[in-house]
Amino acid sequence: MDTTRTLISRATVVDGTGAPGREADVVLEGGRIRSLARPGSLQPGEHAEHLDAAGLILAPGFIDMHAHSDLQILLNPEHTAKLSQGVTTEVLGQDGLSYAPITPEVLAVVRQKIAGWNDDPEDREIGWPTVRAYLDELDAAGIATNAAYLVPHGVLRALVMGFEEGAADAGQIRRMCSLLEDGLRDGAAGLSTGLTYTPGMYADRDELVALCGVLARHGGYLSPHTRSYGRGALEAYAEMVDLAEASGCALHLTHATMNFGENKGRGGDLLELVDAALARGVDVTLDTYPYLPGATTLSAVLPSWAAAGDTEAILARFEDPAARARMREDMEVNGSDGCHGVTVEYETLEISGVRSPELAGLVGKTVRQIAEEAGEAPFDTALRLMAADRLGTGILQHVGHEENVRTIMAHPAHTGGSDGILVGAKPHPRAWGTFPRFLGHYVRDEGLMGLEEMVHHLTGRPARRLRLRDRGEIHEGWTADLVLFDPRTVDAASTFAKPRQPARGIRAVWVNGALSYATEGVTGLRAGRALRREEAAPHQLSPTPL
Repeated sequence: MDTTRTLISRATVVDGTGAPGREADVVLEGGRIRSLARPGSLQPGEHAEHLDAAGLILAPGFIDMHAHSDLQILLNPEHTAKLSQGVTTEVLGQDGLSYAPITPEVLAVVRQKIAGWNDDPEDREIGWPTVRAYLDELDAAGIATNAAYLVPHGVLRALVMGFEEGAADAGQIRRMCSLLEDGLRDGAAGLSTGLTYTPGMYADRDELVALCGVLARHGGYLSPHTRSYGRGALEAYAEMVDLAEASGCALHLTHATMNFGENKGRGGDLLELVDAALARGVDVTLDTYPYLPGATTLSAVLPSWAAAGDTEAILARFEDPAARARMREDMEVNGSDGCHGVTVEYETLEISGVRSPELAGLVGKTVRQIAEEAGEAPFDTALRLMAADRLGTGILQHVGHEENVRTIMAHPAHTGGSDGILVGAKPHPRAWGTFPRFLGHYVRDEGLMGLEEMVHHLTGRPARRLRLRDRGEIHEGWTADLVLFDPRTVDAASTFAKPRQPARGIRAVWVNGALSYATEGVTGLRAGRALRREEAAPHQLSPTPL
């Protein structure tokens, strides 16, 4: 906790509720917002630190509802990517695969599966037997932002029944529910799924409804990576709404996009589904990132049967002529379930990062370009790259539609999530630019909505989903997670060509009252902490019901 007494004078306070901004003097002390006073009424001499914020916006710190910082928040503790865009809280454990709770046997497979998301450090011990152990390590290490955690469903399934295909029986479902309950008691905020990734994709309705029932009893929420974001996307979203309705749990549709050619212009169809669910009393929110391409690993486009098992089992199938022929048929004719039911368009798959130094020259090229240069079929190129990189290759997937992005972003249940991958030579710029891009490009330049409303999307609304007691809004006595920015210049500086660029217009960021980022860069203070569900409670104020 920072004990410095700081005066931020003449700031325009946009408080995270959606209310109009108002000019005020703000005092921070002891990690909290001690007072909000009339502008000019407080004297700088009374305070150890003073910032004249005339013409600047003071808002709650942004909450990243979908982050992949599970390891990087420890491995690179300055965490410039997130602090420099005003993020003060992240939600980790996404897409059904992460590092807690886990055993060494399951970890050996998982770390290979998600190396393209998080890296796979050989010189650092990773993997935690319980959620509590992971959250304790975050606190002990000292982290730059606050972090909430979701129990990853795919790991629960692997702990109980391995990585192979098949429905769980009643006893296995009970064991998964028990593990989830342990994770929630340890402080997790909810459950994530990865229903296009093995082994999560093998779960049936009985398994998922039972797990959602545990969430409902403990006040957690479901954050699903659904079964499809391409062909069958609406049906996949409808399945998640059905799970929430049947179990009574809260639902947060993360990276809620309508991508691929099949879904162009269908963002409104998703919102009709959401609105109908809200009208029936289902507790639904969603998040998006303000970009068109997605990002994942190259191996994610494989059909599920080909991606079953550990790395050696997958690579062995690449050498089997019959298996290769079946893979190619699924990927190019039938539609791969790993690629959301659509046929793979190799020209949309851009290499964003590799683990093998010998492949570094391929970053920035599409699989089709690499194939043409090598004089081989794109399918063969894709498998060759995966084998050479032992499934660690990251990709950008250029499959989004601007109309859908804008339509979904404007919905009253919307929040912000970067889905930011921080590793690789050329990661998606959303890892560094998501929140300033919302404010600069879509608010100031495009006028999609007012500044106060967008700040509410990025702060107060996600804080309510996470049931944070005193974060996400600016009120006297609340925790001082804050960002100060210039509304005239704020925007992403990260680009697809140069993704690791700090945002423009972010002047200062406080995490738990500590000045963690200033215009000059990170300050070195690591004041973040694990936000545990046991501390959560509904907001004291409910200014803008969904």
